[in-house]
Amino acid sequence: MRQQLRPTPLRQRGITLIESLVAIVVAALGILGILGVQMRTLTDTQTTVRRAQAIRLIEDLSERLKVNPNALGDLNAYVSVFSATPTPGDCATNKCSHADLAAYDLGTWKQTVGDTLPLGQASIFIAPGESGMAASNRRLLGVMISWRENERDIADADDKKKYGDNVDATQLRASDGTFSTGAGADQTKDACPANRTCHLQYIPVAARCAPYLGGGSVQYYCPGS
Repeated sequence: MRQQLRPTPLRQRGITLIESLVAIVVAALGILGILGVQMRTLTDTQTTVRRAQAIRLIEDLSERLKVNPNALGDLNAYVSVFSATPTPGDCATNKCSHADLAAYDLGTWKQTVGDTLPLGQASIFIAPGESGMAASNRRLLGVMISWRENERDIADADDKKKYGDNVDATQLRASDGTFSTGAGADQTKDACPANRTCHLQYIPVAARCAPYLGGGSVQYYCPGS
């Protein structure tokens, strides 16, 4: 009788290697996802820190206006566009007039903005609602600080509406959800520059008399004097 030979089954080879490669790919994707979340968190944290720095800088300018007794009378002296770099002079050791003090405050403050924030710039303008008023009736200055940081590229208008406008602190949101600019009346100079992050805030200018020690006695200087 003829014996029937059973075919020998072929051995499977390379299965363990394939499984290892798949596991490596899955692990790599997971690590990349975690890195992406960490980078996004780091970017958001940097944006928050810089916005807090911008708020402190605007508060510093507000305090300078309070110290200058003639700030209200010299309100136009504080108006400055982003590109302006005024020379501050020296009022720390020398005597200065109220106009010199305004120039000193503006120059040193804008230098501080540039030193504190990456490519930091600032625009100071008369509040749009007061631009048509007489100079003696104006009480409000708008301050917009801009800086450059690594942010998501916004290529089209729809994407900007969804992402850019919602994190833009210079935009005003109406009750229907639409946005409008909150900058000064001249949008060619006062609007937030392209490819930058901005923070806008309005500061009141107090009308008061401040005491100064001069000639051994206390003297009072009032706005307009």
